[in-house]
Amino acid sequence: MRRAPGIAEAYDALACVSLALGHHERANALYRRATEIAPAVPRHWYNLASSERSLGRLEQAEAACDRALELDAREYPSYLLRAELRVQNAAANHVEELQRELARPDLEDRARMFLGYALGKELDDLGRYDEAFGCFAMAASARRRHLAYNVAVDERKLRRIAEAFPHGSSTAATGADPSDRYIFIVGLPRSGTTLVERILTGLDGVRSNGETNHFGSALLAASPATGSLAAGGFPPPADVFTRAAGADWAAVAARYSRLAGGNGRENIIEKLPMNYLYLGAIRRALPRARLVLISRSPLDGCFAMYRTLFGEAYPFSYDLQELARYYAAYAALIAHWRTTLGESIHEVRYEELVNDPHGTGAALARACGLEWHDRAVAVEKNAAASYTASSAQVRRPIYRSSIGRWHHYRAHLQPLIEALRLLDVALPELD
Repeated sequence: MRRAPGIAEAYDALACVSLALGHHERANALYRRATEIAPAVPRHWYNLASSERSLGRLEQAEAACDRALELDAREYPSYLLRAELRVQNAAANHVEELQRELARPDLEDRARMFLGYALGKELDDLGRYDEAFGCFAMAASARRRHLAYNVAVDERKLRRIAEAFPHGSSTAATGADPSDRYIFIVGLPRSGTTLVERILTGLDGVRSNGETNHFGSALLAASPATGSLAAGGFPPPADVFTRAAGADWAAVAARYSRLAGGNGRENIIEKLPMNYLYLGAIRRALPRARLVLISRSPLDGCFAMYRTLFGEAYPFSYDLQELARYYAAYAALIAHWRTTLGESIHEVRYEELVNDPHGTGAALARACGLEWHDRAVAVEKNAAASYTASSAQVRRPIYRSSIGRWHHYRAHLQPLIEALRLLDVALPELD
């Protein structure tokens, strides 16, 4: 870091390592240094833009995106990042530019994906909903074509988890970590998990590890390689769910505690949404951990996922039929956890949170054993870094405009509605 001038790629690599260590301002400075040494490399500007967004410096992030695109109009992720930085308006948007790029001949699916989501988002901001949905559908199809995914596999996995952790199996084994300083925020993506995280980290003595796989890694490491011995002394074949249910819970707790870090006094948030898969195991290994489930109305939640480009996770979200099937399987698993874990789960409804952030937030704080103060709902003043899909949105005061957004797309979402109904998913927003 002290060498002058150094090599841009080395600064870029050090920035990536700094992110992994949670040193976000250092990462930002290193990304900026890379742009200074190699200002003609668009990727460095995109990385800087991502860093600026994570720290809430949205104008700087937009300028970095613009610079990346000036250098190379094919730096496609920059279009999407830029679109998500603010609410576009009639006087300031990039619709025509995005339309021109999408009209290029022989455009590859990767370009259609980023450009389509970016244009859909900006058209949605402008209230041009029919056009927006066409863009979302095109981009989602482009993404889905390149995924090796079978929703039936996920449906089976979620059923097997419920079978492996039946009612009455949540009692922790002797020696399991009794610590109550861990807070697991779970729920489907785009359900409000980041908003809840920002509110809780606005309270004293709370920090977030972000979206880590710490618990899943600890569980896998402490799970037996095979099932227990059967007649004849031979272990029966055991799938990963059966092995997980037979884990050494004290070992899971100890390994998780090492991975989670902390000074032993602060409360630590784990905000990987898909930890909903592990609620039964979390309860066994960490019986006093706080379990916070975020729920959202099905159609708002499903549409919010459909219109979002994720990384490697959530492959079910790019096709309306697959989305409906996964949602139904998820709802069945959550119903199972509600039955088996009962009051150990504190549920927050997104709609109630944004309508009454002070009351809902105070109840959440009590459930987590935290001291509440009303300043926590000023999430736009929370300076902590955020790298989730909501990283730009949480820089704004809590807003209600996402409630009922699916109504603008009702005609387009009819296949989703019908599929959810056939799967017996309750749709209270249609009642």
